[in-house]
Amino acid sequence: MIAADAFLKPALDRGFDFYTGVPCSFLTPIINRVISSEDYQYVAAASEGEAVAIAAGAWLAGRGSAVMMQNSGLGNAVNPLTSLNFPFRIPAMLIVTWRGGPGLSDEPQHELMGDITPELLDVMRIPRAEFPSEEGAVAPALAAAQARMDASGLPFAFIMQKGTIETQALSAAPPDLARPGRYEDRCSGAARPTRYAALERMLAALPDNAAVIATTGKTGRELFTIADRPQHLYQVGSMGCAAGMGLGVAENTPKPVIVIDGDGAALMKLGTLATVGAYGPDNLVHLVFDNGTYDSTGGQPTTSGAVDFANVAVACGYATGGACDDLNTFGTLLAAALENDGPHLIHLRIQPGSLSGLGRPTITPAAVAARFKSFLATA
Repeated sequence: MIAADAFLKPALDRGFDFYTGVPCSFLTPIINRVISSEDYQYVAAASEGEAVAIAAGAWLAGRGSAVMMQNSGLGNAVNPLTSLNFPFRIPAMLIVTWRGGPGLSDEPQHELMGDITPELLDVMRIPRAEFPSEEGAVAPALAAAQARMDASGLPFAFIMQKGTIETQALSAAPPDLARPGRYEDRCSGAARPTRYAALERMLAALPDNAAVIATTGKTGRELFTIADRPQHLYQVGSMGCAAGMGLGVAENTPKPVIVIDGDGAALMKLGTLATVGAYGPDNLVHLVFDNGTYDSTGGQPTTSGAVDFANVAVACGYATGGACDDLNTFGTLLAAALENDGPHLIHLRIQPGSLSGLGRPTITPAAVAARFKSFLATA
């Protein structure tokens, strides 16, 4: 058994100062220490998959990132680990607890995941090691993990067994996250614009230093067709993770950060609106282009017709939430969002469908991530 600082301080020396995740009782001491210390930044995620996306955004903005989760949460994290971290070559230090591990009498819901935790990481091609339980083993373990991440550009997982970390009290006071927001319904019932036209209007309004993260599917493909720039990141996978990644970026850069979501993607991880609202990055503008369909898979309907994303965002702590259905109002709301502290959400209802003969990005995801990271690092 070791103290939390026996692991955290050597990890900090290696640059790991950004932590996110979902709690587990095995992780309580290390999470409490991270929250209580000014040496680290901690973001409490609504789900493990969201945490992976947040950490990816923080890494792109230059932070050494770690994701903490119970092994049951690996199920929630499989998608971004395989369709975000892997293709984009984004590393992260994973600390995964081993509920239902060898010789451990545990709750029935942990039995199967306890049996398959190491093999699940192997299947995802994530190298792993046992979380060090002796202080003398910490430095070699971290060195080996860092070497693997540097060589592959991929995550590395430490599997933590029960009782590895000494008890650590939580000494930080809960933050006051409540803030009033302003909601506007500016829908006019006019003919709805295309996504392509909305993207063109958006690009014309953005300052040159704005970072843009586009959700998977035809949103990113149309953005690439209109203009391919180093500050664009096209999420070719990890549906629902654009806002989480945008939060991780926005928390660690002064540049404006624009997230372009679709209605299906926003619904998939609706809890991310609560996380964004709670942490309140004032440089984040969240756009939801809502055509009521899963456009990339044949136009099947979503449930967005019953959802007022802008009102939900304000209820979650966003500074403003605006609903609209025409380009002029969209432009007005976007200009105001860029001039005032956020976070802001603009819900634009658009036409179904996309550009005929639409192509795909010709630059690899790894190259997209590398140049996006370089863009964020510029003054």
